Amino acid sequence: MNKPHTIDWYFDFISPFAYFAWQRLGEFREHAVVAHRPILFAGVLAHHGQKGPAEIDPKRRWTYRWCAWHARENGLAFRMPAAHPFNPLPYLRLAIAAGSTAEAIDRIFDGLWTTGVDPQDPAVVQRLAQALDVDPAGLAAPEVKQQLRVETENACARGVFGVPTLAIGNELFWGADAMPMAAQYLADPATLDDDAEIKRVSELPVGAMR
Repeated sequence: MNKPHTIDWYFDFISPFAYFAWQRLGEFREHAVVAHRPILFAGVLAHHGQKGPAEIDPKRRWTYRWCAWHARENGLAFRMPAAHPFNPLPYLRLAIAAGSTAEAIDRIFDGLWTTGVDPQDPAVVQRLAQALDVDPAGLAAPEVKQQLRVETENACARGVFGVPTLAIGNELFWGADAMPMAAQYLADPATLDDDAEIKRVSELPVGAMR
């Protein structure tokens, strides 16, 4: 079957929502070529002058509880890492060193979000690198660091403001809960283009600034 679309999926392993979205990404591979784009969420937040959910204490607790509830309700394997937020750089670089393949990304997500491990433990990175046949020393290679930097800069230039984000042409679909909207748009772009209310809110003026 021809796959006329190439779509980009921007993600960071630090995000439980990226983990949840990953569980549904296979649906899109039936209709499009999906390019996996590891990016540094902290870099995106800095670019837009935002705080992450885990940087606001009440939101942090709510987010973790919601994630545990969501996983339970949907029958998803899930266990929060022993510490969160954590530094995702070794895992992003590992994905890049492994070619950003679906197998590598799946193994890393599974290792971080279903086991309760401490992501700051170097042994976790070592085990995953060994499983993916990647030399851990290669994670510090200049070309690996540069690719992550470029992917993050390109994402910001494209307007990406959070993870996960699925980019289909000029449209960005942010969050795990946007996957059904993205699937509908991929099947029929007119689902957004021809909707009067969606057009109206897309150009809605700002009423007040703080």
